[in-house]
Amino acid sequence: MEFVVMYRLREGVDRSRALEVFPRHKAFYEAFRADGGGLVALGAFGTPDPAASSMGIFTSREDAERFIAADPFVTEGLAEGRILEWNAVRFE
Repeated sequence: MEFVVMYRLREGVDRSRALEVFPRHKAFYEAFRADGGGLVALGAFGTPDPAASSMGIFTSREDAERFIAADPFVTEGLAEGRILEWNAVRFE
């Protein structure tokens, strides 16, 4: 079982504000991953607006919750996240 965090920018958030916060978000996810935070992958969706929504995949609910609680996009009020359990079937 993996856990997916679905992010969406809050209604009315200016895209320039998201771009301003992005460097802190990037530094946060890089440090989270380096510290063994269970982050498997993340990224924005390409359509219709790549800045409007994204997702991350985590190995545990606890890691997903920790990520949401400390991500600058969330702590600075730009985005909200929700956690979904994901029963992935992998073809390797």
